[in-house]
Amino acid sequence: MKKHTDRDISARSGSPNPNRVETAEGGGRPSSTNPAPSPGGRSKGGSGKRPGVTLAATVLNEAGTVVEWWRSILCQTRLPDEVVVVDGGSWDGTVERLRELALEAPFPVRVDILPGSNIARGRNRAVSLASHDVIAVTDAGCVLDPGWLENLTAPLDEDPGLDLVAGFYQPLARSWFEALCASVTLPLPQEVRGERFMPSSRSLAFRREVWERVGGYPEWLDIGEDMYFNHRWRELGIRHAFRPEAVVYWRMRPDLPSFLRQYFRYARGDGESGMYPHRHLLRFAVYGGLTWAAVSRAGRRFFPLALLPACLYAGRRWRRIPAFLRDRSPAEKAAAAAAVPLLLAGVDVAKMAGYLHGLWRRRSGGQV
Repeated sequence: MKKHTDRDISARSGSPNPNRVETAEGGGRPSSTNPAPSPGGRSKGGSGKRPGVTLAATVLNEAGTVVEWWRSILCQTRLPDEVVVVDGGSWDGTVERLRELALEAPFPVRVDILPGSNIARGRNRAVSLASHDVIAVTDAGCVLDPGWLENLTAPLDEDPGLDLVAGFYQPLARSWFEALCASVTLPLPQEVRGERFMPSSRSLAFRREVWERVGGYPEWLDIGEDMYFNHRWRELGIRHAFRPEAVVYWRMRPDLPSFLRQYFRYARGDGESGMYPHRHLLRFAVYGGLTWAAVSRAGRRFFPLALLPACLYAGRRWRRIPAFLRDRSPAEKAAAAAAVPLLLAGVDVAKMAGYLHGLWRRRSGGQV
């Protein structure tokens, strides 16, 4: 993709919605007929006394899924007061589809094109364009539960001292393999401890000042930017809440190569940014111990004992099978139970390789 050039073109559409503004090839802040933010960057917006909410999202080549995502926005029990979408340079017609969908939107829509931008840069751009103080962040390509925005922003409406709300996410698993992947990698709501939960930015809301204090998303980090953002606001002691009812449905990767690449890249981001070193060290230690017990003469006597923590490690994934494969046949559930350890091992190998690659990139690139 071409690198971004600071060319700003703002255009008023012929849409029946007089407040809708589209921007292309993002540069400076576009002009708009939206109500101007009140002093301090806070816009009254919305209905009643509730602060206005901007829904901010990034997108790249989601022409096949953007319609379902957009319909889920229109079905919200609380509509956003504005939608800002930053496209990273799609070449599959995503932007054209978005512009068509926005024609009848009951709220202002901004579509900004930032060729070559990564997710962090796109999110920063979307937040910078927002007209309102409360920012709800998600990703195009997901599907929002109808009550997502209402549940996500209600705590901020009710408590002026609260600055951030973490939502939750669940899989869109349409095949047996996708349901298996969800069982291996995604927690069930009852597994999550709200005070420790590190939210994905596919389901997150915060006041603008949180983003400003943190310094935005790290644009030098291509993957894992939301976890890095989480660590920064936690270090600052930002007052936050967890709302598991604010659910975004997330598409799982459809095949093994793309699924393993995904977790390789997540771990690479951890290595580049220095996140979760103890978690990765433990993974290397566990697999190193299993390998020693399996191949060395001295270790073979300990191999059955070494399998015990491995079974405990896989146990939580097995317990997810009834939830994520609830509509599948008994044979498919049994096949998933047999496949869980193999897929879990594959994911862990991908993470170990990705983490080592991230450490190398960090050292060679001098990041952080």
